[in-house]
Amino acid sequence: MSLRTSTLGFPRTGPKREMKVALEKYWSGAISAEELLSASDSIAVKNYEQQLARGVDFIGVGDHTLYDHILDWSERFGLTCTRVKAAKLTGLDAYFTQARGRDGIHALDMTKYFDSNYHYMVPEVPDDVTPTGDFKEFIRQIKLGQQTVGKEKTVPIIVGPLTLSKLCKPCGDLSSDELLTRLLPCYEQLLKELQQIGVSEVQFHEPWFVKSEAVNLKDVASALYGKGSALTSSKSGISVNLCIHFDSLHVDVYKYIITLDVERITLDFCRGSSMLSILEREGFPNNKQLGAGIVDGRNVWKSEESAAKLLTRIRKLVADDNKVVVSPSCSLQFIPYDLSLEKDLPSDVREQLAFAVQKLDVLVKLASSSSATSTSTIKSNGDYEWVGEDNTSGADDISKATKVGEVTVTADMFSRSEAFDVRREKQVSVPRFPTTTIGSFPQTPELRRNRLAWKQKKLSEADYQQVIDAELKKNIDIQTDIGLDIFVHGEPERSDMVEHFGQRLEGFSFTNHGWVQSYGSRYVRPPIICGPVSRREPMTVREFKVAQEMTDRPVKGMLTGPVTILNWSFCRVDTPRWKQALEVALAIREEVADLEAAGCRVIQVDEAALRERMPLKDEEAASYMSWAVKSFRLSTAVAKSSTQIVTHMCYSTFEDIIDKIDEMDADVLTIENSRSGNEMLSALSGFGYNRDIGPGVYDIHSPVIPSKDELIEQVRNLAQSGLPLDRIWVNPDCGLKTRKWNEVIPSLKNMVAAAKVLRDETAPRMG
Repeated sequence: MSLRTSTLGFPRTGPKREMKVALEKYWSGAISAEELLSASDSIAVKNYEQQLARGVDFIGVGDHTLYDHILDWSERFGLTCTRVKAAKLTGLDAYFTQARGRDGIHALDMTKYFDSNYHYMVPEVPDDVTPTGDFKEFIRQIKLGQQTVGKEKTVPIIVGPLTLSKLCKPCGDLSSDELLTRLLPCYEQLLKELQQIGVSEVQFHEPWFVKSEAVNLKDVASALYGKGSALTSSKSGISVNLCIHFDSLHVDVYKYIITLDVERITLDFCRGSSMLSILEREGFPNNKQLGAGIVDGRNVWKSEESAAKLLTRIRKLVADDNKVVVSPSCSLQFIPYDLSLEKDLPSDVREQLAFAVQKLDVLVKLASSSSATSTSTIKSNGDYEWVGEDNTSGADDISKATKVGEVTVTADMFSRSEAFDVRREKQVSVPRFPTTTIGSFPQTPELRRNRLAWKQKKLSEADYQQVIDAELKKNIDIQTDIGLDIFVHGEPERSDMVEHFGQRLEGFSFTNHGWVQSYGSRYVRPPIICGPVSRREPMTVREFKVAQEMTDRPVKGMLTGPVTILNWSFCRVDTPRWKQALEVALAIREEVADLEAAGCRVIQVDEAALRERMPLKDEEAASYMSWAVKSFRLSTAVAKSSTQIVTHMCYSTFEDIIDKIDEMDADVLTIENSRSGNEMLSALSGFGYNRDIGPGVYDIHSPVIPSKDELIEQVRNLAQSGLPLDRIWVNPDCGLKTRKWNEVIPSLKNMVAAAKVLRDETAPRMG
């Protein structure tokens, strides 16, 4: 018999970024709120229709969002932040102000969603909060799903109370446990409203249970989903599918999870490498259904054969096909929409891939196999043997002699020739509170049109280089006028900080429509690593030399670090990630040497994604951080002492890995800071971090132009943070590619003016 199938979420983007287009039209005033919601609904309906057409039995609905699903749920529970409430903003004005900010109101903090490349808005919760449920919009979405696929197939997706309470940021002494208690009546209300419209099953998404602290959450789990809980079917009349993804459960957590009073437990067997062995050792209760998350929702490889082998073992374990439901490992929002849109991928790579639409086909194909034994006969079309990209075997020995391609990596390749204090005296001279930017400048519509014309061979290489050189000249002239201390070339030749390098390295393939939501309307096209990585030729030297010849100020060489390239790509599944990281690191190492030889005195190697794929369990994080830091050091240690190495990190929490950041041995660390209330600065100061530090002084993800007075206050806060004054840099939070010049220029002028004020305030006084 065929098994049943379920989905846990679908891309919110639309096949060709329709959601992004609608959002940006709304923000510019080109369409009304009603037209925005209509565009959003049409994307959601198309998603549901895709899943229905492919034969999915239980279709997850209600996950579609205008901007961010965590922001959606915080609004539904009345957790609008205090400063937005004080401004008496409501509806979409309140929603988008929390997401993007507006004059006088800064946006919510933004950080990574577990270990994914997706960012969520962090709800701010005051001590006196009283959650109130307003689910009209969510109920409307569920009804839309019911109208599209039928009530029996419609399964609302709900962010679970444990996970939501843990993702919130208390603004005082309120604990997540107390917030959880206050939220529960609203969840009860939600289930009652869903029951009234004929909902028979819901998904509670509770990935927090994969965290290390979950071993101490047995009582919490029982209060939420144990016998007699208001969230269970015995009270609400609605069956519960408890969905736990992004990793394996700890065995002790698994033991109490399977005792909960829920009808189905959906587990991740892809990221959760030990999940199946735990099931085989501990068994699975015969009074529950198992949601088998065997189709990888975080990578684009089809991996049918490995999924089939997992399913064969699961079916033998459960022994009753009526109690096995095949699903993706998590929501499919983390992968591109539809492979059929791609016409230029190499055929040997393409036949191994599955985007969200194709993952549905894989899902149904696996479920349609008639028995446990026939499942194992499914074969993939190619030779990418799945070994597990998170396999860490051998990673602890990489600082010894390790063969990477044709290169033998030895211990001396991981260390600079002199200590930081010695190096710093030999590096570029700057005033106190030196000013710079993080790398990119606005990508204008004209620049994008010219790049597209060049890609389509409608513009010659020579003519395109003239366009780029003119843009470089404009960028240098603007920085000269503003008065920055260290310049950048502005990256006009780059559409993306990872894609640019991948296109110039062996071992990568690229898509035309493989967009994935990073946050809000910010979408990225992750490259696909499909073979051994190596550098063909210099990748950034030409643009650096052209820009440097235009000014006497130092121009930074701008590179993306090996871990970020890896984490912002879809990796191979036939080779552990740490080995792929070393391959990329050697390529970046060659580029660092070539930039230095071309006269570059400051080289920035961004590791914005260092934290992103760090394992969610504390006990597994050390191995990852070890090879991640070593990969960065391998890429940069080739630099001379006189060359300043800068790295940039953003939109994650780094306080618990400061010791590893210190081990990276960068000369300057620039970090996102403006939305997070200087929390990272306090942590760095408390740690005793003694290298140069550039905390972001304004939020580049907001269209708001910070005033000179606001920036003076922010730089003054930096000066009072406890960090050495002579080691504080002044810069924006991140690159400026997504902003407009009429926002960038006044913001940077105000930033430079603020730095000059603080130089005067802190200058040594004579006599």
